[in-house]
Amino acid sequence: MYAQIDLDGPAGTLRVSGYELPTVELVRAPGARPDTHIPIGTRRAALLTLTVDGAPATIRPARGRLLRRSYRVDVRTGGTRYRLIPCGYVESRLLRGRRRIGTLQSSGDGRVIDTWEPGATPRDIALGTALAAAFGTGAAPWWETVGDIVSELIP
Repeated sequence: MYAQIDLDGPAGTLRVSGYELPTVELVRAPGARPDTHIPIGTRRAALLTLTVDGAPATIRPARGRLLRRSYRVDVRTGGTRYRLIPCGYVESRLLRGRRRIGTLQSSGDGRVIDTWEPGATPRDIALGTALAAAFGTGAAPWWETVGDIVSELIP
């Protein structure tokens, strides 16, 4: 299934739609100052509104700090829990409950490369694509991040 991704980072809007896909919209609160390192402009849940096929959903992005796990994004919609979590430098995996249903790559430019497991639904595809486009995917391991910090401190 082909997903149309419309991301406007400076305005803080994202819309994913397509034939047989539910529409997913993520909007940053008006007037919120965007963080240019995050495609949608923020990881603060209070500043984000998510809808899936017109119904409100709960989104909780983690803060994005030292550990890969800190870049996860949790969503609850229609009684189902999803988690997008980095699994490498450039890739993140999408979980429905505890089951991996897809692997995604996005550098934050509004394009997403995806691979879906058998049984992935149109809802899974639309939501996973939206999360990858809004937050990017992948993260460096903690030891590499610490090494980079230390090397910056040494003259």
